Amino acid sequence: MPRIPGVRNRLKDTPVTGEKKVLLAAPRGYCAGVDRAVVAVEKALEHYGAPVYVRKQIVHNIHVVQTLEKRGAIFVEEVDEVPPGAHVVFSAHGVSPAVVQGAADRGLQAIDATCPLVTKVHREAVRFARDDFEILLIGHEGHEEVEGTAGEAPEHTTLVGSPDEADTVVVRDPDKVVWLSQTTLSVDETMETVNRLRARFPNLQDPPSDDICYATQNRQVAIKKVAKNADLVIVVGSANSSNSVRLVEVALEYGAKAAYRVDYAHEVKQEWLDGVNTVGVTSGASVPEVLVQDLLDELAGAGYGDIETVITAEEDLIFSLPKELRKDMTGKNEARALGGRRSGAEQSDSE
Repeated sequence: MPRIPGVRNRLKDTPVTGEKKVLLAAPRGYCAGVDRAVVAVEKALEHYGAPVYVRKQIVHNIHVVQTLEKRGAIFVEEVDEVPPGAHVVFSAHGVSPAVVQGAADRGLQAIDATCPLVTKVHREAVRFARDDFEILLIGHEGHEEVEGTAGEAPEHTTLVGSPDEADTVVVRDPDKVVWLSQTTLSVDETMETVNRLRARFPNLQDPPSDDICYATQNRQVAIKKVAKNADLVIVVGSANSSNSVRLVEVALEYGAKAAYRVDYAHEVKQEWLDGVNTVGVTSGASVPEVLVQDLLDELAGAGYGDIETVITAEEDLIFSLPKELRKDMTGKNEARALGGRRSGAEQSDSE
């Protein structure tokens, strides 16, 4: 994606008492599910031609959305805004069965770019509802992922939005209750909610595997390590990106003296750097690396040119493109390619 032109030397080189440096968290930025979703839109535009419609933001990042719009993607809130017969991509956050049916009713050519890890949670919801469990879904009201998961079994699902709500939620049968969660939450807050639920409902069942996605966990672990040695942490990510907002909160909780979120490097304020020796930098799971590099360039202009990378995990997971695209691209090398942005063993999404 194109670099946003920055204003060089916008920040002053402010004298401080110690050596200036940047602690750069790794992993950071794009996860496998985000990469898959963004490339799905890019490949759809290449293969079918513009316009390609996308329900909601494909991922929660303003730069990604605006870049795809320039290439011919049209973002809509609901499928009834899409012309009959057109191609529509479902975002990485997933959709409810009602949305899928709505697209089918309009004869839309749907491409499901739901992250496979979110799809896993959907399938868990279906299975537990089938077994007549009440599902306590830990997540944020109004978030697309929560709406999609709850839509799989609305009559069996109760949203728990915070640890405090765990103290008041009412269940039908305390012996047949299970918790699931939005994949992009803070690990610590989620487990606090689970513990408070279990204190009230001792027979509360866990999902078959942890619902918090690997990328969310890895980015939070990395910023925890960075935060304890940082005077300031800057998180690159958009305001509607749950995992980006959580990274700011986690940084403050684990020792950063200050922490802020920005979409672009030019949003960094001079006063943030006053008296700061060490700046921690990371980015949410829907943030392209070019935006982090812009921030590092901006910080270098203010004297923070010494960069130390703090590595807490290695990521090499890759998901295949949505099966609808793979089918239409049969025989082409691009059918399974993700643009060369990631390396490692490829993992196919379940069909």
